[in-house]
Amino acid sequence: MGKRTVYTYLSYETFPEWQPSIRRRGSDLDPYKGYLLEQWQQGYQQTKQLFIDIQQQGYPGSYATVARYTRQLRQSQPQHQPSPETLHELPGRGPAPQNQTTSPTTLSARRAAWLFLQRAETLTTEQERTLEHLCQQPELIDAIILAQGLMELVRQRLPGDLDGWLAKAAKSSVKGFQTFAKGLREDYDAVKAALTLDVSNGPVEGLNNRLKMLKRQMYGRAGLDLLAKRFILTR
Repeated sequence: MGKRTVYTYLSYETFPEWQPSIRRRGSDLDPYKGYLLEQWQQGYQQTKQLFIDIQQQGYPGSYATVARYTRQLRQSQPQHQPSPETLHELPGRGPAPQNQTTSPTTLSARRAAWLFLQRAETLTTEQERTLEHLCQQPELIDAIILAQGLMELVRQRLPGDLDGWLAKAAKSSVKGFQTFAKGLREDYDAVKAALTLDVSNGPVEGLNNRLKMLKRQMYGRAGLDLLAKRFILTR
């Protein structure tokens, strides 16, 4: 950081990052707003055609910018309720469809995995139907059985079933389970202990993560004394 930059920071009354930016950049649409307004007032109010017109004049911006501007022009006009006879004459308008149906939400891999791992008593009726439909897919049944089997093994703390589950996962047609089972075998003693013992390092890891978060928040702003006080007060 140069000397001039240091003096620039010292000249501010408050920390520079907290001051609102006063630099403003003009829009690519500004040179063409006069033309758009003139066309709009003459009744040419099709946004797509207006966009094509100014593109031919050299406009380098996006269609979305033009659409936002024409929306502002439309909203600034006096609002009146059109009659059914003249509704088709409005630019970009038309009668609404009689029957509108909401398209179903796409079931992502993450949402599907979440369904597999939930307790049965916590699922809604719709989620139960979705899970039942997934279980009927031959290519998914192997993954579903392995995922639910592992969750049951962990929840019920069944260390005696670990070897059997690892053997099934290693023979699975799903590459992800094969890799996962290999990783568990490489750390077999720790995995077996987690299913057997009541001792957990969760609280220690929680405090460690909290300390790291506070350290990142205060990086370059304070010393160890304040960091220690903040850590103690947040416990």
